[in-house]
Amino acid sequence: MRYVTSYWIFAALLAAVTVIVPVLNLAVPESSALHIPTYAVSLFGKYLSFALLALSVDLIWGYCGILSLGHGAFFSLGGYAMGMHLMRQIGDRGVYGNAELPDFMVFLNWSELPWYWYGFDNFFFAIAMAMLVPGALAFIFGWFAFRSRVSGVYLSIITQAMTFALMLAFFRNDMGFGGNNGLTDFKELLGFDLRSQGMRAGLFIASGSALLLGLLICRSIVTSKLGKILVGIRDAESRTRFLGYRVEHYKLFVFIVSAIMAGIAGALYVPQVGIINPGEFAPANSIEIVVWVALGGRGTLIGAIMGAVLVNMAKSYLTAAFPEVWLFALGGLFIAVTLFLPKGIAGSFNLLAARSR
Repeated sequence: MRYVTSYWIFAALLAAVTVIVPVLNLAVPESSALHIPTYAVSLFGKYLSFALLALSVDLIWGYCGILSLGHGAFFSLGGYAMGMHLMRQIGDRGVYGNAELPDFMVFLNWSELPWYWYGFDNFFFAIAMAMLVPGALAFIFGWFAFRSRVSGVYLSIITQAMTFALMLAFFRNDMGFGGNNGLTDFKELLGFDLRSQGMRAGLFIASGSALLLGLLICRSIVTSKLGKILVGIRDAESRTRFLGYRVEHYKLFVFIVSAIMAGIAGALYVPQVGIINPGEFAPANSIEIVVWVALGGRGTLIGAIMGAVLVNMAKSYLTAAFPEVWLFALGGLFIAVTLFLPKGIAGSFNLLAARSR
């Protein structure tokens, strides 16, 4: 009962933060000690988008045993979908003043807009693509992988190969996505200046709301009969298959849901940082997501959110104060969690609470 209640307490706290932080930024004067600066709102909004990404990984890894080392691909595809919309909103305010083509296409002497850029001038089309493209890739990949009964470390390797292949493809200038530089120099979203205080607060609210909705959806899945089957697949896949369940169908469903969540996280991330480039596809980024989930607690949902926020706060501090130390700190953190907190922060707390009861 306490474990169930903790979800609602955490959800209430998340909802409160989603409202309070923008209020303290917009309504409280800068001279007040309670004022939250705009740069901090953007920074924490980025953390919330990362938390949604970590939540998507915990759904498949913590409850279905699918260790994906390629979720950075779904995140980046969602980010590129939003980036393409933002590039279309620049119009003739770019460096070359071309209302039809983004600056990088003008620089590369493109004569017309590629067909796959059509429709991205519409915001709702871009949001739909941020969900559909990662979902479609997850469906195609999962259909072949799960029907072939690829699992364990072999599945992890091919997911990593997938994101590495996409990274190499997006680095090419002839792909039409900005090559090495990616998409940047965004101006506005829905007619509002992206650098304005109100837009930053609005993006924070959108990130917090998406994270809250994602948490509720994941909880509804893992506490249902479907969730029990997923746990059965995680703990004894062969036995679950022997009982008559089409394991590949369950895996495919939860993998697609997870990919869509990651795509939404990417779409929220891009307008808050102002750039998306092929570096987001790097396999190291996908491995880092797994570290967030492991630190917070695999199979807890709440732990994944905590891990993403805590690790990225530490990263923001260490990369500024001690840039040469960050990677060593991240590696040491993962080793320490594996040795001393195998269930992560939230998992260890739940275990202690159970023992005390």
